Amino acid sequence: MEATVTVTPDQLPELLLHVALVRPVFLWGAPGIGKSSLVRSFAESLGLECVTLLGTQLAPEDLIGVPQIVGDRSRFAPPELIARPTPYCLFLDELNAAAPEVQKSFYSLILDRRIGGYELPAGSVVIGAGNRATDNALARPMASALVNRMVHLHLRADVDDWLKWAAHNDIHPWVVRYVTQRPDHLWSAAPKTEAPFSTPRGWHMLSDALHSCGDDLDDTLLEVLAAGTLTHAHASGFRAFVKTIRHAYDLDAVIKGEADWPRDPGDRDLLYFLSETFRARLIKELPGSRKHVSAALHRFVLRAKAMLVELAEISVECAQLVIASDADGAPVLPSWFLVEVTRDLPRLAARR
Repeated sequence: MEATVTVTPDQLPELLLHVALVRPVFLWGAPGIGKSSLVRSFAESLGLECVTLLGTQLAPEDLIGVPQIVGDRSRFAPPELIARPTPYCLFLDELNAAAPEVQKSFYSLILDRRIGGYELPAGSVVIGAGNRATDNALARPMASALVNRMVHLHLRADVDDWLKWAAHNDIHPWVVRYVTQRPDHLWSAAPKTEAPFSTPRGWHMLSDALHSCGDDLDDTLLEVLAAGTLTHAHASGFRAFVKTIRHAYDLDAVIKGEADWPRDPGDRDLLYFLSETFRARLIKELPGSRKHVSAALHRFVLRAKAMLVELAEISVECAQLVIASDADGAPVLPSWFLVEVTRDLPRLAARR
């Protein structure tokens, strides 16, 4: 299912409070963005136990139960995990990854809150969650009858929400500082091959590993940990970022003229990281129109062009990276700035 309107993690609890108490909800989202933890936190906020059923680990009889003879009749006895005497939150995780027969077994439980002779206690909440087929995750088509039984919400990763959460959940300072500088690295689309990719969950795992190893871990171990939890490009960027911390080397020092671009061939990863960070700074700071450039910003523009010249002397490739268009060929920096680059730095502009 494709998202038309999305919600952030901060917006989700209030939506669930108004919707999930009266209708079953299905939460769509990419792997690793926190769907399960958000549902558990929501249940906890209501004082409800969260009972999780994984669609990929269920058979129809796990829901319907086994037949029992009562008097001269038979009836199905639902499993104890579901048939509870007090209200609870029933979380159907990976529901759309379940086999079609299992999905059909949920029809009555989701819409009528009943399975066999058992009915969910008043005050219970039913929430499903799953990945989309476009996420290269295990997902089966959901029958229209099941789709129509739930309210569908599409969750997206949000940097501000994640950083706010990270500040209260012991996320390693290196991770927090890196994601703050490179918010575009919090999440990446799942690759079509079996390779790690960056998600809030991946950054959390890296944070736990960093805490366990201690801040004095060597670069070889850092490379292993980052490569095992993030995309290759993001892992390389994070290692370079850690190098800037350990050597007290940052972009602000270059902008102020207190430090030069790193020139040592062994610091090429650091040069790439600083170049990408410089690009991100330009995207953030430069307005769309030249007429909105203040006197202070004008000085920054002059310094930025001087920095591009200095960078090009070391690596034209890195300088090109700063002003490059996006993957679709569209410019990401304001056109007025690129015009000035074309005028003042023709060697770069010719290859942009």
